[in-house]
Amino acid sequence: MAALGNPDMLTRKIKLWDINAHITCRLCEGYLIDATTVTECLHTFCRSCLVKYLEENNTCPTCRIVIHQSHPLQYIGHDRTMQDIVYKLVPGLQEAEMKKQRDFYQKLGMEVPGDIKGELCSMKVHLDSQRNGDVKSEDTANKDTAEEKQEEDNDYHRSDEQVSICLECNSSKLRGLKRKWIRCSAQATVLHLKKFIAKKLNLTSFNELDILCNEEILGKDHTLKFVVVTRWRFKKSPLLLHYRPKMDLL
Repeated sequence: MAALGNPDMLTRKIKLWDINAHITCRLCEGYLIDATTVTECLHTFCRSCLVKYLEENNTCPTCRIVIHQSHPLQYIGHDRTMQDIVYKLVPGLQEAEMKKQRDFYQKLGMEVPGDIKGELCSMKVHLDSQRNGDVKSEDTANKDTAEEKQEEDNDYHRSDEQVSICLECNSSKLRGLKRKWIRCSAQATVLHLKKFIAKKLNLTSFNELDILCNEEILGKDHTLKFVVVTRWRFKKSPLLLHYRPKMDLL
């Protein structure tokens, strides 16, 4: 217990070299850029590297598991969390990558996308403040962190992988939705859909509903990504789901 009270025992410095294997792409051996993960095995690569590789292969470059016999590109997804980790660990990497993308669009005479402009502006302000020796107080730093988190929360998961859904009613006891076509985050769950439908239909409780895919009742904790991968693998978008009043099974 005495050791736990020693600050030297709680702080351990790790060299970037020691974790390189976890934040580099096996295909190009560089740091991950636009990190993309294979849903079957969760191995991560640069998106451009993986897409190019899957043009002629259907297996994971690391473990060789078959991603999909004919459409492997449908079973990979942007890994925002991993990319954020890489950018935080490797100094100057995000700034250099954003500059490359800006130069690429300008060379082609195309308008730089808004998200790249925003990243560049925020990084410029941050770097300028560091170069000018501006030091923020702890209260100011905490306020800025809270504001950044608020902005991230206000994104409403638009940066997540998206799933297109068609919600059909297959019961005469409930009415159909006026807008049955929706698009939402792949991380949303069946429970979210139940609450959405209940609100639109003015139901007293979302527990009164069952949601089905291929005539199979879906568990409330299933994510839409899981439903797509396990129930809609060989079918085209949108994901077709049906809702009905909950049936009590004896």
